[in-house]
Amino acid sequence: MPLNDDQHSDSDSSRLSESTASSSDSEYSRQSFNSDSSSKPSSPASASPPKIITFDELMAAARNLSDLTLAHEIAVNANFCIKHEAFPQNSLAGTVKRIVHKAFWDHLESELNEDPPEYEHAIKLFEEIKEILLSFLTPGANRIKNQICEVLDTDLIRQQAEHNAVDIHGLANYIINTMGKLCAPIRDNDIKQLKATDNIVELLRQIFHVLDLMKVDMANYRIQNLRPYLQRNLVDYERTKFQEILEETPNALDLTTEWIKESIEDELSSVSDESSSSPGADSSSKPIISPTLVLNNGYLKLLQWDYHKTFPETLITDEVRLQELREKLNQLKIIACVCLITNNMVGAAIVDVPDFAEQLKRISVPLLEGMSKKTFDLKEALNAIGVQICSKVNRSLTERGLPTLNAEMQSNLMGQIGHIAEENNPISSLIGKIIRNCLVVCICIETFQYCFPLVPGGLSVIQTEMELIGSQYASIVNFNKQVYGPFYANILRKLLFPEAPMGKTETETPTN
Repeated sequence: MPLNDDQHSDSDSSRLSESTASSSDSEYSRQSFNSDSSSKPSSPASASPPKIITFDELMAAARNLSDLTLAHEIAVNANFCIKHEAFPQNSLAGTVKRIVHKAFWDHLESELNEDPPEYEHAIKLFEEIKEILLSFLTPGANRIKNQICEVLDTDLIRQQAEHNAVDIHGLANYIINTMGKLCAPIRDNDIKQLKATDNIVELLRQIFHVLDLMKVDMANYRIQNLRPYLQRNLVDYERTKFQEILEETPNALDLTTEWIKESIEDELSSVSDESSSSPGADSSSKPIISPTLVLNNGYLKLLQWDYHKTFPETLITDEVRLQELREKLNQLKIIACVCLITNNMVGAAIVDVPDFAEQLKRISVPLLEGMSKKTFDLKEALNAIGVQICSKVNRSLTERGLPTLNAEMQSNLMGQIGHIAEENNPISSLIGKIIRNCLVVCICIETFQYCFPLVPGGLSVIQTEMELIGSQYASIVNFNKQVYGPFYANILRKLLFPEAPMGKTETETPTN
């Protein structure tokens, strides 16, 4: 992501200078860097003839997509951070890395044990350490920067090595002390352990390990401080970045166009069905379709998306989040079905049991975990849910001195629950429509969090979860409309009004 320190606003620059000027070496404070504040909103490119894409253009588009995805993830995911990943212990890569590293450190140890010692590899390590330490500094930290450059001056160390006068332990101690000033508090214990290490080769090896951890800490610190800026400027940034991608790869909206086209076909089919069922309807007139309705229907289709298909380009940054919402909705739909079936079949037996629906939900949720996995067997899970519900109902009846469910009743209850897995199950279809209608309300009004539609009484057990999912879903949709609305408007104009002049036709901008 092209982020530059020299593009701070004047006020940001003055605050940065004041902060660094007041920081002592022992209380050194790292400042965040900001993304390019000069990015401006960009409108979608107009239609252009096909052209051959070069490899460099393709790579440039890939870099832009990577930057866009990273910026979006930082801004919308408060838990996003970089983790220090190590190769699995028994993996081929891990084995090769251990062998190569052991050979390097063994060679370094043999050089330092020579008489006189050979310092060339050690000097290269000090040079690398110096560059890493300098990378942790912000512009303005001149005092500590000059000190690092003076102490770890490789030309001077090389001259000392020629006279066998290198204080390698003294250099290592200076490095450790400097790391202690620059590291996050979470690394204080690592610094203490470095100070307790006597073997110089092992010490250098551990220094590099802790420096790797500090790199990750620094990256996460910068991400944390960059997030508010990105959140304020993300719409313009993402639109500009996607425009750059579109200029590099003109077919970068093909999947999005196909997604919108499918939504239009759905709406045409729906209008056609309504017309055919209405007496006296003029079947020869061309139906008028709302662009906003088309787009909203397209967003709803994402919650039934076949994730073996490639996602629309304009939604790729939220693909994982939408997939997670789809899985949660599927789970909620099944829980609602289970509660409705149980209430209809044995409601009289449990009417006096407080929070029985919540108890059914607690039974169902663990057995429905991992629904998205290919190995998940829904029928088996529903059978297990049915068994536990029968047991729960019978236990409740026994505690109140009432007769338990007979074998036929239990069999019918378990059978009805098992039928939920069938494709055209009427109860599942009904609840699916109710959930869809709730989500339609969420993306059609801005203040859904204050007036989220009430789920029908029998399904109130999923009300809280639906409010949360509705909030998350509406947030994704509304932000996507803000960023890509101009691109969608061009596509909708071409598909819905192909004969209209591009510069004169006013269409409904799909932003609400």
